[in-house]
Amino acid sequence: MRVPVLLRFVALVFVLVITCVFISSYTSFNMKTLHSHRWINLVTKEKRFVKNKCGLLKSCAANFFAFKMNSGAASVVGPTLCFEDELIMSPVKDNVGRGLNIALLNGTTGKMLKQDCFDMYAGDPASLVKFLKEIPEGVLVMVASYDDPGTKMNDEIRALFSKLGSKYAKEIGFRDSWVFVGARDIKDKSPYELYLKNHPDFNKYDGWPEMLELEGCVPRKVF
Repeated sequence: MRVPVLLRFVALVFVLVITCVFISSYTSFNMKTLHSHRWINLVTKEKRFVKNKCGLLKSCAANFFAFKMNSGAASVVGPTLCFEDELIMSPVKDNVGRGLNIALLNGTTGKMLKQDCFDMYAGDPASLVKFLKEIPEGVLVMVASYDDPGTKMNDEIRALFSKLGSKYAKEIGFRDSWVFVGARDIKDKSPYELYLKNHPDFNKYDGWPEMLELEGCVPRKVF
């Protein structure tokens, strides 16, 4: 009876040895993995991965609002406006349209006040004039073009946008791309604006320039 017992013991030892060799040879989990600095690095990397508001590359200071916006892409994809990590206008929300898409936000609290879109190809420009004239002080204005922002753009509308801080309002034309953030009581031209002229030699799409993307941090208005 002792021989079978001995054989079983030898077999068990053999299995244990093979198992240890297998673990040592085919897994990367060894004592180096347990070193404290490796674990510290992993934790540090986890802490570094922090999602900023609206997906910005850098976070905004406490007294700033985060925003990110895209103009429309040709006449196919509508614009997208994000403010303080909230999607306020987009094709998904089904609240954008051809022409100019405009959102008004409280410059102190960041609260959404009003949003609308104005057809600048076949619409009545008088409705946009009225909208712009009624913007009160202390309000942030976000503007994104889609398809055609310029056909019905008259001198009065250009002047109103210029007063909001736009430096390109006087140049907006047929099928141009434009994104802009301004304010009623701004003292100088806004630093948050991009503009691209519709030009057949440089257009990305057939008949339209490429989509524009603008992001940044807007200072909160403190009274």
